Amino acid sequence: MAEFLYRLRLARPSMLEDGGTPDERAAVADHFAYLQKLHGEGVVRFAGRTTTDDERTFGIVVLDADGHAAAQRVMNEDPAVARGLMRGTLYPFRIALS
Repeated sequence: MAEFLYRLRLARPSMLEDGGTPDERAAVADHFAYLQKLHGEGVVRFAGRTTTDDERTFGIVVLDADGHAAAQRVMNEDPAVARGLMRGTLYPFRIALS
């Protein structure tokens, strides 16, 4: 197993100001449920987002995977990424302290 991090950025940052469309809100709910499920399975170590509400806002998901392809699949299957609400960027990662 290896550790990975994917960073998430909103495709439409103004969603933070206007609250999002019904489809965007549904994608956020599905995104959170997906991460909760993977956390319960021990795949996602932790996830969170910055508390900023502007163009600097981003989220991270730290996970364990059998390799880059498996981590890429987890990120791509995240409903927020799959539906185009957020753009994900995957990085190899190492937790130094927890």
